[in-house]
Amino acid sequence: MTLSTRKTESVQANFKEQEFEGIYGNYTITNSDFLEVQRYRFSLLLCGISFTSGLFHWILKGPTWAWLWLIPLAISLGLALTWIHIYLRPLHRALQILWGLGCLGAVVVASKTGTHSMLPQLAKNPSSILLIGPLFAALTGIGFKEFFCFQRPEAIGVTILLPIGILGHLSGIFSETIVMTILISSGILLTILAYRKFGMEAAADVGDKSVFDYLDKNSRTSVL
Repeated sequence: MTLSTRKTESVQANFKEQEFEGIYGNYTITNSDFLEVQRYRFSLLLCGISFTSGLFHWILKGPTWAWLWLIPLAISLGLALTWIHIYLRPLHRALQILWGLGCLGAVVVASKTGTHSMLPQLAKNPSSILLIGPLFAALTGIGFKEFFCFQRPEAIGVTILLPIGILGHLSGIFSETIVMTILISSGILLTILAYRKFGMEAAADVGDKSVFDYLDKNSRTSVL
């Protein structure tokens, strides 16, 4: 058993279920909720680290092997979108669809150019960013959720800076240096955002479960 596993089990063992009064009734934050929140936070942290590391790899070692960082970035983002708590189910599904489209687009670009030429192609041909753009749109959605719910200033990194950097590259308004600076700033802020979330109560990320229950019931009623 590894140290990280023992630490996780220790934190889990110390967790006590809590009951809250919600808008539509009382609800309980269970051990299962706690685990989902921890997984979401770890996934978001890995996403930020992968994004930032990939960009620094590109700058320091060149883009040839930097594409490898897209793999943990895409996987961790997909897991974060699995465990994130968003009241509006259609919005949650939309972010997951964007993630899927972005992953598919990345595979298409890689198959056409080869993995080693993938990132240079994105740099030289801005229009090709449209294929993997949905991946970063999904990440922007997470940033918007974090900023809207918690007003964390670090969320600006993926809510504002990330789309500005990508759109600036796509339109050709910004130079490659400016785009890279904006993206690195975005990745660092995302990493800080994810790290700081570990100091929050699990209930904050879960949200008002009575609202989830209310929306689910109304959704089933409208279908019937």
